[in-house]
Amino acid sequence: MSSNESTLAPPPSEAARAILVGVDFGRGAAFDPTLDELALLAESAGDQAVARVICKRQAPDAALFVGSGKADEIKLLVQMHQAHTVLFDQAISPAQQRNLERLLGVPVADRTALILEIFAARAKSHEGKLQVELARLQYLATRLVRRWSHLERQSGGIGMRGGPGEAQIELDRRMIDDRIKTIKERLKKVQRQRSTQRRARERNKVFRVSLVGYTNAGKSTLFNALVKARAYAANQLFATLDTTTRSLYLEEAGGSVSLSDTVGFIRDLPHKLVAAFKATLQEAAEADLLLHVVDAASPVLDEQMIEVEKVLEEIGASQIPQILVYNKQDLLEASQRPRVPQDLIERDGVMVPRVFVSALTGEGLDVLRRQIVACMQAQGFEVLPGSQDLAPALQGAETGGNDLQWPLEPSDNIEPRALDDGTPSSDKQA
Repeated sequence: MSSNESTLAPPPSEAARAILVGVDFGRGAAFDPTLDELALLAESAGDQAVARVICKRQAPDAALFVGSGKADEIKLLVQMHQAHTVLFDQAISPAQQRNLERLLGVPVADRTALILEIFAARAKSHEGKLQVELARLQYLATRLVRRWSHLERQSGGIGMRGGPGEAQIELDRRMIDDRIKTIKERLKKVQRQRSTQRRARERNKVFRVSLVGYTNAGKSTLFNALVKARAYAANQLFATLDTTTRSLYLEEAGGSVSLSDTVGFIRDLPHKLVAAFKATLQEAAEADLLLHVVDAASPVLDEQMIEVEKVLEEIGASQIPQILVYNKQDLLEASQRPRVPQDLIERDGVMVPRVFVSALTGEGLDVLRRQIVACMQAQGFEVLPGSQDLAPALQGAETGGNDLQWPLEPSDNIEPRALDDGTPSSDKQA
């Protein structure tokens, strides 16, 4: 067995050693120079990142994606670290994947395959497993070219599957297509069941709230803190896949609302995965209010918010009223924290309520509850008499880019705010 062949699979008790590869194509293409998110994805899939490779190209190489020189460099790293796999931060074609595996001597996967692998491992419910299987089959259907290099043709005959001369790849594709059709039919049943449940809530005039946000922003922790539930929550990507719905009692409203925790989003979330999870994401698409949970401690929170908004647009939920929930305030230094627990911020020309909380410590949750009630009032839902004063006084100075809520020396992950005279704080300090 060659040295390359010996690295194809790690020992059962050992995490697979992975080489991470990212390519900067410029032109505004999404690119993470640190590859930190890919490393987290690899860790979530049970792999250990042992080396990271960054390169710049104007366009992908047709054969090897990164070009022959960089591919040879990656091969040396694979041998040096005795790596078991190579993970790309961008999508690669089936032909590129096949060529790279032949050259490197180890399995190669892209970001999409990695996300699908994590989803497959995390899906717990029957619905979740069906949705993940559908997405994986749709992904595999485009990659059969790398599974069969020989394409020997089968002879037809009595008792033989397929017609005369039908290629093995054609048989496999047909089997996958049949399975996809079966799963889609089952998922239609699930969608009908969910629709029935939603109609029942509509008849009962239940106000529907859905948590959305980038993966690992703390949605499930916030869900548990609000409804005193025990939904699984962990500091990892895609800890929760299956939608969980509970009743949230709001004392200020004198009644309960329906609160749903949904799957987290991520950059370059595969379109097929979004389509496969349509039944789950429908909870967000048909909500009366979205709590867009943001990791306030993330240095790339603006980029993460944009990615969430892209998916909301894709599932038809972009016009649903939102509250921005800046979570994880407990991870911020005192100088990074806002001076008031809530304000308004402009998003795409619309003023959106923003609340600062820590789901872990409970800080700001009372403010969030009151803000939900205010949104209920704004949509005409009945609340307790006398609760009309719950709507926050966030007019005038306390709005968007002209508020005074942020510290005068914001950290890199907080956009500079204006001072009294309208001069950005960064200019004032100069």
